Amino acid sequence: MLLHQLEGEKVGICVSGGLDSKTVATRLIQAGVDVMCFTADLAQPDEEDINGVIEKMRPTGATTIVVDLKDAMAGACFRMIRTQAMYDGGYWNTTGIARAVTVKGLIGAMKENGCTVLAHGATGRGNDQLRFERYTNVLAPDMKVYAPWRDPQLLEQFPGRKQMISFLAEHGIEVQSGPRKRYSTDANLAGLSHEAEDLEDLDTPMTIVEPLMCVWPQQAPDEVESVTLRFEEGNCVAINGESLGRYACMVKANEIGGRNGIGLRNALENRIIGTKSRGVYESPGLELLGFGLRAVYQAVMDRRSTQLFHTMSQNYAQQIYDGRVFDPQARAILAAVGVLAEYATGTVELGLYKGNIYFKALRDCPHTLYNPADASMEASDGLNPVSSQGFVEVLSVEALALAKAKQI
Repeated sequence: MLLHQLEGEKVGICVSGGLDSKTVATRLIQAGVDVMCFTADLAQPDEEDINGVIEKMRPTGATTIVVDLKDAMAGACFRMIRTQAMYDGGYWNTTGIARAVTVKGLIGAMKENGCTVLAHGATGRGNDQLRFERYTNVLAPDMKVYAPWRDPQLLEQFPGRKQMISFLAEHGIEVQSGPRKRYSTDANLAGLSHEAEDLEDLDTPMTIVEPLMCVWPQQAPDEVESVTLRFEEGNCVAINGESLGRYACMVKANEIGGRNGIGLRNALENRIIGTKSRGVYESPGLELLGFGLRAVYQAVMDRRSTQLFHTMSQNYAQQIYDGRVFDPQARAILAAVGVLAEYATGTVELGLYKGNIYFKALRDCPHTLYNPADASMEASDGLNPVSSQGFVEVLSVEALALAKAKQI
């Protein structure tokens, strides 16, 4: 869609309260478009008060609604952990999954307020332009999408920040521009992504980033911190013996992992549109819980199940990145992983030290396939005598575990 095609439509704009958001809202109102702004509360660690977005947008004259999506974001985190969905460079795609949660949550609020068009501020060179459009088309086929930074009229009027600031000043709207940022940040409960500006130069070290959820490993405590995680059917239900819901669990895991420098990654990723992008990522809670669940998976999955799981894990990570979380393929993967995760129950003890996670113990894992007697290199009662063909005549360990689990 183009600006002149918005006549007679009610536009819901996804906003963050920044320069782009204010510029787009003000420009559309100037053109006589019926506008309403929406922002998602994803427990952004860089926002002290998400309701501050309302105040930031107030000078534009547009009404802004904050939609609480914290629990939905926590649920998305748990699905990523269960599927072990990491993208290029081994990082958790915190931005990609947040777009799915944001569009689904905001579309509902927009439709309740009579909006017929969703507008977003994603640029024409990134992934989010496709994610916003795909999710809107899938979740609300009757809604249209307006991408202002693909509209030639707006691109000509606002080629850069300088023009946006001048435009807003003409309308009596102040913008706190401050010194030039060395990179941009996108944040939510799952983590933060830092990219653009100085980070586009590969001569620039990732250490220019000032972490918000983590500390750099050298700044972490000098002692190992022990953490106990309880998983039931692939979901973390308790940390250090304290029963927690999904959101509280993520908050706690972020705190513990962050103070120990866990989950910092640098990645050159393959974008949807075919280019490469450089990013520095923080995801302390996902990294901590993901490591713990892997320890349980290793105990309860046989070789064939593990191979299948790895294939599905990689595929689901791509679905997240490509903006296809609600496609049949992604839903089928979640269903299949649910079958494998049914046996992923256990208590894992880990040690955290300066950016590293150490396995310490796995307990109370009723469906484990690991038997120390079978695994021992010493003589034991765990194995039956070797047959003349040189094969060990034992029942399938998987069958034994399933028999124990199902009591058949």
